[in-house]
Amino acid sequence: MAAVATQPCVKVIGANGQISLGKQYAGRQVLIEEQEVGVWLVRTATVIPDNERWLHQPKAAKDLQNALSWAQANSPADVTLDATLEKLNGQT
Repeated sequence: MAAVATQPCVKVIGANGQISLGKQYAGRQVLIEEQEVGVWLVRTATVIPDNERWLHQPKAAKDLQNALSWAQANSPADVTLDATLEKLNGQT
């Protein structure tokens, strides 16, 4: 992805401590690093909640892809709960 260079512009930090980066960034999450006093690096970011991080591990991603492939190759069927339970219990 190519970087987009922009001309420096002056922004004023409001009395409540906020600065506007523009509507194109509305609702986005950002990482803010204070590299030294008065010098900030602001980067857009995607944050993954701790309880969903396992989904991004290679094994989980592979298992999920296998499950999706299986679901695409195997159409759902109308069966009764009793028939399914019998099949699972080895009674068929």
